[in-house]
Amino acid sequence: MQDSFILDIGRRIRNLRSAADLTQDELAGRADLTDGFISQVERGRTSLSIDSLKQILDALNISLAEFFRDVEPVRVTFTSRDQAEIEDGEGNLALLVPGATNRRMEPALLHLPPGASSALRSPYQGDAFGYLVQGRAVLLYGTDQFKVRAGDCFYVTADREHRIGNPYRAKATLLWVTSPPNF
Repeated sequence: MQDSFILDIGRRIRNLRSAADLTQDELAGRADLTDGFISQVERGRTSLSIDSLKQILDALNISLAEFFRDVEPVRVTFTSRDQAEIEDGEGNLALLVPGATNRRMEPALLHLPPGASSALRSPYQGDAFGYLVQGRAVLLYGTDQFKVRAGDCFYVTADREHRIGNPYRAKATLLWVTSPPNF
């Protein structure tokens, strides 16, 4: 039985070679290896040394770090059980994607009871996006105020203090995305 890690390495090399529009023979020539060896590697029929892998990756103009960056399966779906609940000012914030602080953006669901507001967001280099799922709210952006209703959205550069408040009698729910992560 073939090792799935060896199969994955071979598959990744084949995909990179194809993306570079190279034949196995052309890659072998550039890497100073045989086309038979490249074929076996791509089919997961043989393991390869770090030296051979480096030769192949150098020929493909890919670093070892870049090649192994996404070896772990990428998780793309999350359930409500994955959410982390935190208090945000007077509201309740659900961080929707575990580990999002290590990504380029961070989505959260903010539940604001009547009279509540989010914690003050100090200016930072990045952007914030909000979509009001339910209710009504008021966006404070620097010294400006904007009324937001269910179905409305906002997009702000986070170079000013910003917060969202619910001065109304019904609960408000907001999908809030920051880039880079800032919750």
